[in-house]
Amino acid sequence: MITVKNIHKTYGQLEVLKGVDLHIEKGEVVAIVGASGAGKTTLLQILGTLEEPDRSNHSELIINDTSVFNLKSNALSKFRNEHVGFIFQFHQLLPEFTALENICIPAFIKKTPKATAEKRALELLSFLGLEERAHHKPSELSGGEQQRVAVARALINNPAVIFADEPSGNLDSESAENLHQLFFKLRDEFGQTFVIVTHNRELADMADRKLTMVDGTIVNREVLHS
Repeated sequence: MITVKNIHKTYGQLEVLKGVDLHIEKGEVVAIVGASGAGKTTLLQILGTLEEPDRSNHSELIINDTSVFNLKSNALSKFRNEHVGFIFQFHQLLPEFTALENICIPAFIKKTPKATAEKRALELLSFLGLEERAHHKPSELSGGEQQRVAVARALINNPAVIFADEPSGNLDSESAENLHQLFFKLRDEFGQTFVIVTHNRELADMADRKLTMVDGTIVNREVLHS
Protein backbone atom coordinates (compact mmCIF):
# COMPACT_ATOMS: atom_id res chain seq x y z
CA MET A 1 0.00 0.00 0.00
CA ILE A 2 2.70 2.49 1.07
CA THR A 3 6.41 1.83 0.69
CA VAL A 4 8.98 4.38 1.82
CA LYS A 5 12.71 4.00 1.23
CA ASN A 6 15.58 6.15 2.44
CA ILE A 7 13.71 9.42 2.98
CA HIS A 8 15.87 12.37 4.04
CA LYS A 9 14.80 15.97 4.65
CA THR A 10 17.13 18.86 5.42
CA TYR A 11 16.31 22.47 6.21
CA GLY A 12 19.51 24.48 5.87
CA GLN A 13 21.99 22.72 8.15
CA LEU A 14 19.27 20.89 10.09
CA GLU A 15 18.68 17.27 9.06
CA VAL A 16 15.10 16.54 10.12
CA LEU A 17 14.70 13.08 8.55
CA LYS A 18 17.70 10.76 8.42
CA GLY A 19 16.89 7.92 6.05
CA VAL A 20 13.38 6.68 6.95
CA ASP A 21 12.22 3.29 5.65
CA LEU A 22 8.63 2.18 6.12
CA HIS A 23 5.98 -0.19 4.76
CA ILE A 24 2.26 0.11 5.53
CA GLU A 25 -0.33 -2.44 4.47
CA LYS A 26 -3.76 -1.64 3.03
CA GLY A 27 -6.33 -1.22 5.80
CA GLU A 28 -3.75 -0.69 8.54
CA VAL A 29 -4.09 2.01 11.16
CA VAL A 30 -0.56 3.15 11.98
CA ALA A 31 0.28 5.69 14.70
CA ILE A 32 3.50 7.70 14.59
CA VAL A 33 4.60 8.99 17.99
CA GLY A 34 7.59 10.79 19.45
CA ALA A 35 8.64 14.03 21.07
CA SER A 36 8.12 17.38 19.38
CA GLY A 37 10.86 17.93 16.81
CA ALA A 38 11.37 14.22 16.12
CA GLY A 39 10.29 14.64 12.48
CA LYS A 40 6.78 13.15 12.67
CA THR A 41 4.89 15.91 10.87
CA THR A 42 7.63 16.35 8.26
CA LEU A 43 7.43 12.64 7.47
CA LEU A 44 3.64 12.76 7.30
CA GLN A 45 3.69 15.71 4.91
CA ILE A 46 6.17 13.93 2.63
CA LEU A 47 4.06 10.76 2.69
CA GLY A 48 1.03 12.89 1.83
CA THR A 49 2.91 14.53 -1.09
CA LEU A 50 2.52 17.99 0.47
CA GLU A 51 6.28 18.38 0.80
CA GLU A 52 9.27 17.06 -1.13
CA PRO A 53 12.15 15.18 0.50
CA ASP A 54 15.79 15.71 -0.35
CA ARG A 55 16.24 14.18 -3.79
CA SER A 56 18.34 11.03 -3.98
CA ASN A 57 18.64 8.19 -6.46
CA HIS A 58 17.97 5.82 -3.60
CA SER A 59 14.82 7.39 -2.12
CA GLU A 60 11.36 6.16 -3.03
CA LEU A 61 7.69 6.67 -2.15
CA ILE A 62 5.12 4.28 -3.57
CA ILE A 63 1.42 4.73 -2.78
CA ASN A 64 -1.16 2.40 -4.30
CA ASP A 65 1.39 1.06 -6.83
CA THR A 66 2.28 4.58 -8.00
CA SER A 67 5.85 5.86 -7.72
CA VAL A 68 5.01 9.32 -6.43
CA PHE A 69 8.42 10.94 -6.95
CA ASN A 70 8.14 10.30 -10.70
CA LEU A 71 4.96 12.39 -11.08
CA LYS A 72 5.06 15.89 -12.56
CA SER A 73 3.31 18.72 -10.74
CA ASN A 74 -0.13 18.45 -12.39
CA ALA A 75 -0.16 14.66 -12.22
CA LEU A 76 0.89 14.81 -8.56
CA SER A 77 -1.95 17.21 -7.72
CA LYS A 78 -4.43 14.90 -9.45
CA PHE A 79 -3.04 11.87 -7.64
CA ARG A 80 -3.25 13.64 -4.27
CA ASN A 81 -6.84 14.71 -4.90
CA GLU A 82 -7.98 11.23 -5.89
CA HIS A 83 -5.96 8.93 -3.62
CA VAL A 84 -5.10 10.87 -0.45
CA GLY A 85 -7.19 12.47 2.29
CA PHE A 86 -5.99 14.80 5.05
CA ILE A 87 -7.21 15.55 8.56
CA PHE A 88 -5.41 18.24 10.55
CA GLN A 89 -5.50 19.37 14.18
CA PHE A 90 -7.34 22.52 13.12
CA HIS A 91 -10.19 21.55 10.85
CA GLN A 92 -9.35 24.11 8.11
CA LEU A 93 -13.00 24.50 7.12
CA LEU A 94 -13.84 27.56 5.03
CA PRO A 95 -16.05 29.78 7.25
CA GLU A 96 -18.18 31.18 4.44
CA PHE A 97 -19.35 27.74 3.28
CA THR A 98 -21.79 25.30 4.87
CA ALA A 99 -20.74 21.87 6.11
CA LEU A 100 -22.09 20.32 2.90
CA GLU A 101 -20.21 22.79 0.70
CA ASN A 102 -16.96 22.31 2.61
CA ILE A 103 -17.18 18.55 2.20
CA CYS A 104 -17.81 18.82 -1.53
CA ILE A 105 -14.74 20.95 -2.33
CA PRO A 106 -12.32 18.06 -3.09
CA ALA A 107 -15.02 16.42 -5.25
CA PHE A 108 -15.52 19.63 -7.21
CA ILE A 109 -11.74 19.86 -7.77
CA LYS A 110 -11.99 16.33 -9.17
CA LYS A 111 -14.77 17.64 -11.46
CA THR A 112 -17.39 15.39 -9.93
CA PRO A 113 -20.89 16.55 -10.98
CA LYS A 114 -22.54 18.71 -8.30
CA ALA A 115 -25.48 16.36 -7.73
CA THR A 116 -23.19 13.33 -7.37
CA ALA A 117 -20.85 15.16 -4.97
CA GLU A 118 -23.69 16.43 -2.80
CA LYS A 119 -25.30 12.97 -2.66
CA ARG A 120 -22.01 11.46 -1.48
CA ALA A 121 -21.49 14.30 1.02
CA LEU A 122 -24.96 13.78 2.48
CA GLU A 123 -24.28 10.04 2.79
CA LEU A 124 -21.10 10.81 4.73
CA LEU A 125 -22.88 13.34 6.94
CA SER A 126 -25.52 10.71 7.70
CA PHE A 127 -22.83 8.11 8.47
CA LEU A 128 -21.19 10.60 10.85
CA GLY A 129 -24.50 11.54 12.51
CA LEU A 130 -24.47 15.08 11.12
CA GLU A 131 -27.20 15.04 8.48
CA GLU A 132 -29.15 17.73 10.32
CA ARG A 133 -26.09 20.03 10.28
CA ALA A 134 -25.54 19.93 6.51
CA HIS A 135 -26.49 23.56 5.94
CA HIS A 136 -24.81 25.00 9.03
CA LYS A 137 -21.62 27.01 8.70
CA PRO A 138 -18.54 26.09 10.79
CA SER A 139 -19.25 28.85 13.34
CA GLU A 140 -22.57 27.14 14.09
CA LEU A 141 -20.95 23.76 14.83
CA SER A 142 -19.19 22.45 17.92
CA GLY A 143 -15.50 21.57 17.78
CA GLY A 144 -16.27 17.87 17.51
CA GLU A 145 -18.81 18.50 14.74
CA GLN A 146 -16.34 20.64 12.81
CA GLN A 147 -13.74 17.90 12.98
CA ARG A 148 -16.24 15.29 11.77
CA VAL A 149 -17.05 17.55 8.83
CA ALA A 150 -13.31 17.68 8.13
CA VAL A 151 -13.26 13.86 8.24
CA ALA A 152 -16.12 13.74 5.71
CA ARG A 153 -14.21 16.16 3.48
CA ALA A 154 -11.18 13.86 3.64
CA LEU A 155 -13.38 10.90 2.63
CA ILE A 156 -15.41 12.48 -0.18
CA ASN A 157 -13.22 11.15 -3.02
CA ASN A 158 -12.91 7.72 -1.38
CA PRO A 159 -9.12 7.99 -0.99
CA ALA A 160 -6.94 4.94 -0.44
CA VAL A 161 -5.16 6.50 2.53
CA ILE A 162 -5.96 9.13 5.15
CA PHE A 163 -3.11 11.09 6.74
CA ALA A 164 -4.02 12.70 10.06
CA ASP A 165 -1.82 15.15 11.98
CA GLU A 166 -2.83 15.49 15.66
CA PRO A 167 -6.50 15.06 14.61
CA SER A 168 -7.86 15.17 18.15
CA GLY A 169 -5.38 17.66 19.57
CA ASN A 170 -7.91 20.50 19.57
CA LEU A 171 -10.84 18.52 21.00
CA ASP A 172 -12.19 17.88 24.48
CA SER A 173 -11.70 14.35 25.80
CA GLU A 174 -15.18 13.07 24.88
CA SER A 175 -15.02 14.42 21.32
CA ALA A 176 -11.49 13.06 20.97
CA GLU A 177 -12.57 9.58 22.05
CA ASN A 178 -15.50 9.67 19.60
CA LEU A 179 -13.16 10.71 16.78
CA HIS A 180 -10.71 7.92 17.60
CA GLN A 181 -13.49 5.32 17.52
CA LEU A 182 -14.65 6.80 14.21
CA PHE A 183 -11.30 6.14 12.52
CA PHE A 184 -11.55 2.44 13.25
CA LYS A 185 -15.20 2.31 12.21
CA LEU A 186 -14.23 3.94 8.90
CA ARG A 187 -11.40 1.47 8.41
CA ASP A 188 -13.75 -1.44 9.03
CA GLU A 189 -16.55 -0.01 6.83
CA PHE A 190 -14.54 1.37 3.90
CA GLY A 191 -11.14 -0.33 4.11
CA GLN A 192 -9.19 2.91 4.30
CA THR A 193 -5.60 3.03 5.51
CA PHE A 194 -4.85 5.56 8.27
CA VAL A 195 -1.47 7.05 9.15
CA ILE A 196 -1.84 9.19 12.25
CA VAL A 197 0.69 11.46 13.95
CA THR A 198 -0.42 11.90 17.54
CA HIS A 199 0.66 12.74 21.07
CA ASN A 200 -2.52 11.09 22.35
CA ARG A 201 -1.47 7.88 24.08
CA GLU A 202 -4.96 6.33 23.97
CA LEU A 203 -5.22 6.80 20.20
CA ALA A 204 -1.68 5.53 19.61
CA ASP A 205 -2.38 2.40 21.65
CA MET A 206 -5.54 1.67 19.64
CA ALA A 207 -3.58 1.47 16.37
CA ASP A 208 -2.52 -1.74 14.66
CA ARG A 209 1.10 -0.57 14.85
CA LYS A 210 2.90 2.19 16.71
CA LEU A 211 6.06 3.72 15.26
CA THR A 212 8.25 5.78 17.56
CA MET A 213 10.45 8.49 16.06
CA VAL A 214 13.52 10.01 17.68
CA ASP A 215 15.75 12.59 15.97
CA GLY A 216 14.54 11.90 12.44
CA THR A 217 14.55 8.11 12.50
CA ILE A 218 12.08 5.36 13.45
CA VAL A 219 13.62 3.70 16.51
CA ASN A 220 10.80 1.34 17.47
CA ARG A 221 8.10 -0.50 15.50
CA GLU A 222 5.54 -2.06 17.79
CA VAL A 223 2.73 -4.35 16.64
CA LEU A 224 -0.25 -3.73 18.92
CA HIS A 225 -3.12 -5.47 17.15
CA SER A 226 -2.96 -7.94 14.28
